[in-house]
Amino acid sequence: MTLTAFISAGACAMATHSALEEAGLDYEMQLIDLKKGEQKTPEYLAINPAGVTPALKTDQGVITQNAAILGWVAATHPDKKLAPVGDAFAMARFDAFNGWLASSLHPAIGKVLFSRPPLEGQAKDDATEQALAKYDLAEQRLVEGPYVFGDDWTLADNYLAVFTRWARQAKLLDADRFPKLNAHLDRVQQRPAMQRMLKAEGLEPVAA
Repeated sequence: MTLTAFISAGACAMATHSALEEAGLDYEMQLIDLKKGEQKTPEYLAINPAGVTPALKTDQGVITQNAAILGWVAATHPDKKLAPVGDAFAMARFDAFNGWLASSLHPAIGKVLFSRPPLEGQAKDDATEQALAKYDLAEQRLVEGPYVFGDDWTLADNYLAVFTRWARQAKLLDADRFPKLNAHLDRVQQRPAMQRMLKAEGLEPVAA
């Protein structure tokens, strides 16, 4: 199988990149520089017309969206135990959590950190509180134990760590307000696959 991963260093595509590392797959990595607008070039738009990363080129075609790529990696490599493949209900919960990350948490924290022009004043304060309310939901209701689904790690944990990493970098992941999420991020950042992914992207784990 020939795989090419189109990712952006430090962006949400870290979820896809780490999934490929967790599965131990051979792949070519192509970095797309979002600041330079490389995601809007004709060459990249021919791969992903939405003009965002990640995208994964497979022998069958291109897959986009982290949630879909994580599901594909897990389903095509069940021996790696990356997700509860084979349990329809558990996989639905896996997909639902990843969908929440993509459609709820990501837009909320993305608005705070990446709005152009940057948010200021009351608008920034309001957006920050709305984002932190999403983290509260994860802290209090959605993360069930040491990992998202209790004692068993899945690729959903790596995906969540993208956004807790961003929050910690921005000094928003308060240790008292989010003890579970802070411990979770520390735990996930220790995974060898995560460390390989970060090194390949020229990044370091974010310390508390």
